[in-house]
Amino acid sequence: MTHIQAKFQTTTAARGRHRVTSVTATKPPPTPRVPHVTKLMALAIRLDHLLATGQFKDQAEIARTAGITRARVTQILNLNNLAPDIQERIIGYAPSKSGQDSLKERQLRNIANQSNWNVQRQRLGKALDDRRRG
Repeated sequence: MTHIQAKFQTTTAARGRHRVTSVTATKPPPTPRVPHVTKLMALAIRLDHLLATGQFKDQAEIARTAGITRARVTQILNLNNLAPDIQERIIGYAPSKSGQDSLKERQLRNIANQSNWNVQRQRLGKALDDRRRG
């Protein structure tokens, strides 16, 4: 028989139910995680490189190999249409401790759909400002 030693406490909940909860001194701080858009930007650059070097014939082959749809591959590869300074900024995002990313993928895709880099920069600034306020 295995014995486990643990501290616990009981509390009385609604209607007299007892709840058992473990006692921990402090919760460990959340581990920082790389923002989702940073991972996607790195993937877009990598997939573009694989296509350029001929390791994959086309986007359909990437989709089959990765087990995702061709539309999703297109969404990811379209991130390469962002201005180079925006790409660098996204790749350089620091790991997030709060769990909230400063920029959502959908916002980034909308920015990447604009072909003018100056407009992209303006939209990125607006998206980040809106995120800080809201």
